[in-house]
Amino acid sequence: MSERDDHGPGGTPGPEPRSRAVPQFVGVAESPAPVRHQHPKTLIFARIVITLVSLAALVITGTVWGYVRSTDASLNIVDALDRNSGDVRSPDDQFGDETFLVVGVDNRAGVNAQIGGTGWQHEGSRSDTIMLVNVPEDRHRVVIASFPRDLNITRPACDRWDNDTATYTDERVESEENVKLNSAYYEGGPKCLIRTIQKITGMNITRFVGIDFAGFESMVDTLGGVEVCATEPMWDDELGWILPEAGPQTVNGSTALDYVRARRVPTEGTNDYGRIKRQQLLLSSVLREALSNKVLFDPSTLGGFIDAFTQHTFVENVDTQSLLTLARSMQGVDAGQVTFVTIPTAGPNEFMNEIPREDDIDAIFDAIIYDWPLPGESAPEPDDEADDAGDQAIRPAQNGDGGDRVASESEAVSPALVTIRVANGATTFGLASNTASVLAGYGFQIYSVGDHSRVVDQTVIRYSRGNEPEAATLASAFPGAVLQRVTGLGNIVELVLGTDYDANVTAPATPGTPLPISSSGSVQPQRDLPEDLSVTNAGDTSCA
Repeated sequence: MSERDDHGPGGTPGPEPRSRAVPQFVGVAESPAPVRHQHPKTLIFARIVITLVSLAALVITGTVWGYVRSTDASLNIVDALDRNSGDVRSPDDQFGDETFLVVGVDNRAGVNAQIGGTGWQHEGSRSDTIMLVNVPEDRHRVVIASFPRDLNITRPACDRWDNDTATYTDERVESEENVKLNSAYYEGGPKCLIRTIQKITGMNITRFVGIDFAGFESMVDTLGGVEVCATEPMWDDELGWILPEAGPQTVNGSTALDYVRARRVPTEGTNDYGRIKRQQLLLSSVLREALSNKVLFDPSTLGGFIDAFTQHTFVENVDTQSLLTLARSMQGVDAGQVTFVTIPTAGPNEFMNEIPREDDIDAIFDAIIYDWPLPGESAPEPDDEADDAGDQAIRPAQNGDGGDRVASESEAVSPALVTIRVANGATTFGLASNTASVLAGYGFQIYSVGDHSRVVDQTVIRYSRGNEPEAATLASAFPGAVLQRVTGLGNIVELVLGTDYDANVTAPATPGTPLPISSSGSVQPQRDLPEDLSVTNAGDTSCA
């Protein structure tokens, strides 16, 4: 690892560091403790959220515990989750989160055939509604992301799904580009859809719930109907009149299903966004209804809803005990802390699939993963104890080098204000010299270049108190590096290149960019959400 020259005695040149465009995740030098998030709550296609909140009532009343436990035997279990996926981003920052993929399935068998329509395009089973529900570890909010079913994707290779038997076959479906998102379910079932969604979002999906048309209709009827509000009468060219009159009105299960499924409403155009917005508005109403005392404390209504849920759903990693535990942890969250967002697209391609706006999608799921604020959401009540602890909670490092880790937020500064000592802790000759040259090209000030005292596995950025912005700015250029606060460095920031370093240097964050440092030590430059992001807050009862 000698830095006496670029080659060293008998050595080979170190690889020329390459630069990448987008700052990524930076970790800490010790094994991170479980991250304590600050977030909100859950809901979707009229089933998961109501079930969760309803089960919370069981914790309070205890009147139907035995009944609810007996429903476990009625749940239909399916193989859906993709555990240990390499597509999950920043898994430490998702520690303790509950993330559900909930789909409303367009299954045309049995009673669903009478409800769902006819025609060649209705054969088999497709995911008619796709929503990702994230409940952060501290249960302070819920974020629900809606996906257009016509979103353009590259479908991964999957085992073929038999829609008639709801099982996988021995046949393999090859990967295919430029197909619609709902084809992932049709061809490869829940597991293929989850793999696709995890690839798009980076989210760690921990639970799966699917529900059919008949189940949705039955659950709405069990609640006695739900309220919707239309600014004008609603007509669909396929279904006919859905809401003959404008204004607030209570609809039954059949009308609610037409309301969320209608795709040929002349005033909404041909894309999927009008339908998604109606789904979000109706589910917001369902949530408010489910949170009301007349449901939570009425064993008959609650029992009927649970029956409808278990008879018409198929799940993985969902049972009464896990739902009760989650529901208990979510008591006190109101509808204003439930936020719906819609995945943005750039219009249709030549295949009439909606083109995903990938940078904007990444920004949305960064906000979910790192618990950044979303437009329109109600902030949770402040936690005085957490506020007293402040952003300077210091814990000893555990890598043998001493020092602290700090939970705080910094803003990126100009590289010209960051003075760096670059040390080669790897086994590649000339690595520090080459890296220092790239950093100097970005404007960083190079104090010295040399060897570290020993070979290290991880790339570490070491700094002294008061130099958090400088350290975070440097960290934004080294995805995968870890931060460590030590004493004795003064205004110098030390970069120790480990054997994990792949000779890639990312362009540093733009000065002024927020660089939150979580309690796990991770640094992720906060990106702006798209200005045209479609947001629905479940607490908004206005009719617009």
